Amino acid sequence: MKNLRDCIAVVTGASRGAGRGCAVELGAAGATVVVTGRSRRGQPAPSYEQIRSLSHMDRVPGSIDETAEEVTRAGGRGIAVACDHTDEAQVQALFERVLHDHGRLDLLVNNAWGGHESFDGVFQAPFWERPMVHWDAMFDRGVRNHLLASRLAAPTFVRQGRGLIVTTTFWDRDRFMHGNLLYDLAKSAMTRLAFGMAQELKPHGVASVALSPGWMRTEFVLAGHQTDEGRWHERPALARTESPRYLGRAVVALAGDPDVLARSGQVLRVGDLARTYGFTDIDGRVVPPFELDVA
Repeated sequence: MKNLRDCIAVVTGASRGAGRGCAVELGAAGATVVVTGRSRRGQPAPSYEQIRSLSHMDRVPGSIDETAEEVTRAGGRGIAVACDHTDEAQVQALFERVLHDHGRLDLLVNNAWGGHESFDGVFQAPFWERPMVHWDAMFDRGVRNHLLASRLAAPTFVRQGRGLIVTTTFWDRDRFMHGNLLYDLAKSAMTRLAFGMAQELKPHGVASVALSPGWMRTEFVLAGHQTDEGRWHERPALARTESPRYLGRAVVALAGDPDVLARSGQVLRVGDLARTYGFTDIDGRVVPPFELDVA
């Protein structure tokens, strides 16, 4: 993978899942990674009790402290900074601290996502049966998180005349996710956010892309299938999955690409980038882009 030893990165929502995968792979490439989120060691964010129960977990796994330590073990420098990304004052303080401590910012990975907080175990239902609490979780604590972090990081990027914003999303060539309209809307909004920011940032030499992984074997997915990373192959239903670090390797490839500005405004799928940049998932597979089943 690319050498990012001079890279200063912020990865939001990195206690577990996609954010953790991105942070650890950036660490493996040598980057200094500021790992943010609300879960501290022994003190998980309080809003995950419903999904913890549905996933049959004794406790919510992961914390920014553990992720930061894994970043450092991987070869980078991990720094845990507690931040509620719905709180503008906390997000502003985060970026002020990054500038004070490091003097610059090279990469922002927008990943803080509130959708898990309202997960009720229902995967498919018509929109008129969906409670509006999903809107609050996915937009007020999801899309807004990405916009707020980008808004507060952008002045630094513009002043530097360089930088990269990666917004994690889901995209399958504009196909509709039947049975989950609010999720579909939220991810579409994130994709459009990345595109719109690219239009205004590109003249300043700053890139913005939306990055779509496939079906990731996050801690919650593995628990929901009553397995773990060492035994997931035993579950045929997980055959199409990929590790969160596959997404992380795509972030590393983009961050190390001197021509990334040419991709600004695009929606990129991890499986496509694996072929373009020549990386694999942690088990050596090139997992193809995830595609929705369309009747």
